[in-house]
This record gives sequence, structure tokens and C-alpha cells, in this order.
Amino acid sequence: MKSYECSFEIAGPTAMFTRPDSGSALISYPAPTCSAAKGIFEAIVRLRSAYIRPTKVEICAPIQFQKYTTNYGGPLRKTRLAASGDSYQLIATVLVNVCYRVYGVIERVAAPPGDFNDLHACQEIFMRRLERGQFYYMPCLGWKEFVPSYIGLFREATAPDTTINLTIPSMLHSVFDRPSNGKRLERARYVQNVQIENGVMKYAQ
Repeated sequence: MKSYECSFEIAGPTAMFTRPDSGSALISYPAPTCSAAKGIFEAIVRLRSAYIRPTKVEICAPIQFQKYTTNYGGPLRKTRLAASGDSYQLIATVLVNVCYRVYGVIERVAAPPGDFNDLHACQEIFMRRLERGQFYYMPCLGWKEFVPSYIGLFREATAPDTTINLTIPSMLHSVFDRPSNGKRLERARYVQNVQIENGVMKYAQ
């Protein structure tokens, strides 16, 4: 069967792909998780019978970390803070000045109606919406407040940073049991010893 692929470039001043093991002082992974990349694809195109599975990411800017502080006023505050209406000061280590090229392959999750080629349709819709800047919701670089300064087709001046070579001992892959309409896993799935070689990181299936 013919393979249908999609890709995009995304860049921004700040990104946060949270490591769950970093506790209350949150720290970002050096590259987008598979779930984060999938979420950006889904912000652009959605079909009932198909989805875009991220396959790899190219890191196109040096990895730079920076301290970031914000005031959190949500329901996870301590009881005394919520009762008094006070915010919780959240300190995190985020990425700055990021740029990525993300690749994916379109896969089927349910039978399409009749002879409809949903894989090809998904690819066409994705490219059309990406070029027009049409989204179901604004894509983000991890946290919702970290919106991209650019998202679109590959730019000629962008290329993987081949000096980046490192190993991520354990990386979050997914919190759901299926790629589409899944149930939350009791234990999230992690991938061990993820390699970034010459600025390229491949996602597990």
C-alpha cells in the first residue's frame, strides 16, 4: 500500500515538553514528545478513520534551557492557597529559541466509507490547511501559552543541527492505549534510551 506522509516546520521563542519525573520544579525534554508532535498534527487536520503518526523530528536550532516562572491559579493549588485566592508560583526549566521539522505518516484506524481514499484525503487536507494557516486550535510548543512564531512548510534556511548528539534515558511516549479514541493508561508508556543523532530523533511506533 502506498505510504502517505506529512511534515511541517515549527519555531518559537519558548517551548516546554515536560518530563513527568521532574517533580514540582518542571524540566523540559530537549525535543517534542511523540504526543506533543501528534497534537500539532491534530491541530491542523482530523479524520475519523485516519491519523498522522509522528515518525521523527529534526532539531534545527541549538538546545538552550532557561528558567521560567509563572503564577498558577488552577485547581491543583494547595487548599490554603485556593481558599485565600492566592496563586502558586511555578518554576520551570524551559527551552528557548526553538525550531523543529516534524515528520509523520498517515495511518488508518477505521474503515473509510465506500472507496474513499482517506489517507490521500488526509494528506491533501493537511497540506492545504498548513499552507493557508488554518487550524482547529492554535498549535503550541508544549504548553498552550507557548505559541509558535512560525508554523508552515519547510524554509530553505532551516536544517538539522548536526552537532546535537545525545541520549535521553527515558522519554514519555503516550498516555493512551490507542492512537485515536483511546483510554488513558494506568501507567504511561515510556521509551528508553532515545537517541538524538546529528540533530535527528526518531519516534518509536
